[in-house]
Amino acid sequence: MTAVRLEVCVDTIEGAWIAAENGANRIELCAALSEGGLTPSAGFMTAASRLPIPVFAMIRPRSGDFQYSDAEKALMLRDIQTAEQAGLAGLVIGATTEQRKLDGNFLSTALEGTNLPATLHRAFDTLQDPSEGVEEAISLGFERILTSGQAQRAEQGLDVLEAVVSRAAGRISIMAGSGVTETNAARILRFSAVNELHASCSSSYEPLPATTPEVQLGFTPSQGARLTDASRVQALKMAIDQYLETAE
Repeated sequence: MTAVRLEVCVDTIEGAWIAAENGANRIELCAALSEGGLTPSAGFMTAASRLPIPVFAMIRPRSGDFQYSDAEKALMLRDIQTAEQAGLAGLVIGATTEQRKLDGNFLSTALEGTNLPATLHRAFDTLQDPSEGVEEAISLGFERILTSGQAQRAEQGLDVLEAVVSRAAGRISIMAGSGVTETNAARILRFSAVNELHASCSSSYEPLPATTPEVQLGFTPSQGARLTDASRVQALKMAIDQYLETAE
């Protein structure tokens, strides 16, 4: 059975180290995971370059859709240079057109301008034709596609995930993400045949008291934050290992 790699998305340096020390094979480095993940700061990238596992930087200048202005595209190209200079291992990027196709012109410029390998993020899940998206991602030179199977959660998109894996036919790695946990990892792997999983492995922590200045001034959510949880990383890694043992 082929090994299954675990990527953990994080938005703090503490979370990055927790993931790396508890079984993650790769880090997706983000700011603002609550917004779906945005480009991390230069300082964050530099600090994360010291991790013992590969770190891929999210290149996403804002939340919302994936149709970017010329000014935003220029910013993304500069952020790619920053990731290179920080010594990171790769990029996570995506862009689409109004017709819900990949923005091939911009993405080819972005990927041709760097030696870093790249993951096509879940902009893929907004495409009108995922099969066509697979072919274009391959032609653009992406290393992998992160997808939920065009569903809110990967466990709900197993049919599309399976079809995407079949279409890829080993030419590009397919990584399932969104709602992946230790409780559903085996099912996702069994029915989709993806060879990588992506998860936040986070848990909710008690919010600060409502009377604290941080809550009253809106600096922290009143319902509490979600932070990378070492036990969740370990549990997901164990679930993957147990699945591989039974699948042999």
